[in-house]
Amino acid sequence: MSTCKNNVALLVHACDSYEFLYKGFDYTFSENWDFKIPCNYYFATEIKSADVNGFTNIKSGKGEWADRLVTLLSNINEEYVLYFQEDMWLSKPVNPKFFTALFEQAIENGWQQVKLHSSGVYKTKETANFIEGFNIAEIDNEASDYLMSHQITLWKKDFLLAQLYKKEHPWRNERKGTKRLKKLNPLILHADYFAENGAEENNKNKNPSERSEYYAVSFNSTLNYNAVRFIEVLRSGTQPQKDYAVELLNHYDNNLTHSGKERPKKEDLFKKLKTYLSKKNS
Repeated sequence: MSTCKNNVALLVHACDSYEFLYKGFDYTFSENWDFKIPCNYYFATEIKSADVNGFTNIKSGKGEWADRLVTLLSNINEEYVLYFQEDMWLSKPVNPKFFTALFEQAIENGWQQVKLHSSGVYKTKETANFIEGFNIAEIDNEASDYLMSHQITLWKKDFLLAQLYKKEHPWRNERKGTKRLKKLNPLILHADYFAENGAEENNKNKNPSERSEYYAVSFNSTLNYNAVRFIEVLRSGTQPQKDYAVELLNHYDNNLTHSGKERPKKEDLFKKLKTYLSKKNS
């Protein structure tokens, strides 16, 4: 188990402008995760400091998404990275036996990428390998989309680093990274461990135990509808959690960005044309 811990980092890749979400990640992760799972815990910010239960705060400095992640990965010693982001909030408990076995097998077999979230974009092929009832399936690279994705995934660190090109923002990295991976056609594995946003299982599993779940609560720097379920839960928690629920509800109801600002109203095409013509004729 100590060998696993020294070889696996659970990395939460956060950005400073999403600082408002850190508390929510902390509350939901602490409630549903088992810190006996053998890995080292890092919560990565840019310049700001973050105090998240059970995590060491590391910093990347400012820069484009891929460049910041390269800096982070280059400064941790572990061979494998279990990748999270700060807007992925756990809603069901995890099973430590699954992760202990997963880490051991990944290290033993040199697995390069194991996707741990269910999604309709993946087409999979069954294998004879099961962990705690979950089939460790193979991704059909040709038939699947988003071979490069930023959802919860266990990566061999060097393989992840090879997918990060300079100055790529996250959307470009997923889009172009997927094209690169399709051309490379590596073995990519998949397990239905996390129901992403409540998604159904992709694979033929054998009554898997303790399937966990998470919801992405952010869209375009504002809270999306997924946040509502967590607001309801936090309302019945401790006083700090109740206070945070009030803040979340205010952001959600008023469509505020995570920085607390009103989202700029978009002009429609007709208004833009009218403004352009009025300026041109003046």
